[in-house]
Amino acid sequence: MLRYWRSGEGLTLAALLCVALILFVFPLGLLVRVGLSGDEGLSLAPVIEALDSRSVPRALWNSLESSLLSAVLALLGGTTAALVLGLTDIRWKGAFTFLLLIPMMIPPHVTAIAWVQALGPSSPLLKTLGVAPEIGTTHPLYSREGVIFLLGIQHAPLVFLVVLAALRSLPREMSDAARVAGAGPGRLLRRIILPLLAPTLVAGFALAFVSALGNFGIPALLGIPARYTTLPVLIWQRLASFGPSVLSDVAAIAALVAVIAIAAVLVQMWLARRSRNALIGPPQAPLSIALGPARPVVELTMAMVVLGTLVLPLTALFATALVTTYGLPLTAETLTLKNFAEVLFRQSVTARAFLNSTLIAGIAAITIALLCTLLARYMVAREPGTRRLGTGMATLAEITYAIPGLVISIAFILAFIKPLPLLNLSIYNTLTIILLAYLCAFFSIALKPVSAAYIQLDPTLDEAARVAGAGFGTRMRRITAPLIAPAAASGAILVFLTAYNEVTVSALLWSSGNETIGTTIFNYEDGGYTTLAAAMSAVTVVATVLLMIALDRLGRVAPRGVVPWRL
Repeated sequence: MLRYWRSGEGLTLAALLCVALILFVFPLGLLVRVGLSGDEGLSLAPVIEALDSRSVPRALWNSLESSLLSAVLALLGGTTAALVLGLTDIRWKGAFTFLLLIPMMIPPHVTAIAWVQALGPSSPLLKTLGVAPEIGTTHPLYSREGVIFLLGIQHAPLVFLVVLAALRSLPREMSDAARVAGAGPGRLLRRIILPLLAPTLVAGFALAFVSALGNFGIPALLGIPARYTTLPVLIWQRLASFGPSVLSDVAAIAALVAVIAIAAVLVQMWLARRSRNALIGPPQAPLSIALGPARPVVELTMAMVVLGTLVLPLTALFATALVTTYGLPLTAETLTLKNFAEVLFRQSVTARAFLNSTLIAGIAAITIALLCTLLARYMVAREPGTRRLGTGMATLAEITYAIPGLVISIAFILAFIKPLPLLNLSIYNTLTIILLAYLCAFFSIALKPVSAAYIQLDPTLDEAARVAGAGFGTRMRRITAPLIAPAAASGAILVFLTAYNEVTVSALLWSSGNETIGTTIFNYEDGGYTTLAAAMSAVTVVATVLLMIALDRLGRVAPRGVVPWRL
């Protein structure tokens, strides 16, 4: 055993354990200690004390209500779209899938800005069309219903992706037998497909619920004007108003949010085990139920969904970015590119934000891809002890992914607000603390495609190289890395897409000189610089779509399942 830990393979595993302790265990453990500790050790007293105030119970109720209702909306919308694209003979499936997933990749605060500018009385798009509400009319999205609606729109693609993947992995024996017995599409769906999908539907609902629970951008931009405050927004407001002096009090609220998120995941896992159905036979080609004369109607409906959820808000966003002043219609006289020139070339804060986000998102993407390439190897190791360690670290990554980004920010502030021991160096209020938080929050995103690619590898390749005398480093460099590279690159792009535009993690970690794209857009909108916020949002949308296209191209050579929409 000692010889193993002295080998390259053992030293690498030890290094990964240290990384897991620094990224996952230490910050979140410290959050639990501060947020759930009283005078006599671990206690719920701080949470109970927080719940005694008026604002926390109200924010807790708003968080649970908006998360539950929006998750129901996301479940219905995402499942319906997945059933249509996964089971019928609708045309242009690839294009529809790609377009339906774009809202998931667009940051929530950009989604909120786009929808606000699409439906409000000052909307340049509606003014151009001559259908804008009267000035002074209350914006329909500044309400409880508006928050729930946009959260549902934002997270429906998550459910869609999960259900579509499950549909394409279901064996067809029972479905074919039911169709031979004369079952129509409705009966087939009700009696065969939906019962088999029950664990997937539970997982999709839980994913949408946890994502909505930790969402900051949409509740902040829509909920604050409507006095509909959720827990993440309350945490941000208190820290923004009072600074680190209220850190211990805020930690109790953050720990409460984390407990709710983890409890939701555990309940989902328990329900999934209870509703799991044994399947017969390997996965086969998916069903293709003929829609007949209804096919053009279904295709038109899908096109209208894309127009309503993607084209409308983005068109409004670009229209706002192209007018001289927010509230004017888009005409030849009001058309200008000055807003884009301002954010790209004149405003030092926006140029710095683009540089900072590109830098730390790129470093996070590359670092996570390399770490996942190493960790996934231990997850499929033949030695039970090694495999348990690898699986344990992967489980920690999954748990942190379920914890809202704002909670992770609180944990890293608690962990690194003081100078580092021995080095006497502080990383608080620097890009380094944002980078470390990204590594913690987004690790699981890249781990999924890399671990899926590892499962497809033939272990005899590594064994043959070992017998031939190749060391651990040589085997990784010459055999494993080239085979895993497409999956690792795909995971890196997914991490970059997520980190490049995010605002939830960096909302509490940024400082002057260390702005990110997400925080700069949010600050522009919050400060009333609507056209600049729209211009910067439009640039990030274009960058996001271009990166998704690059990922789609990569998916043509990557193993099946590595790119989500190329299943």
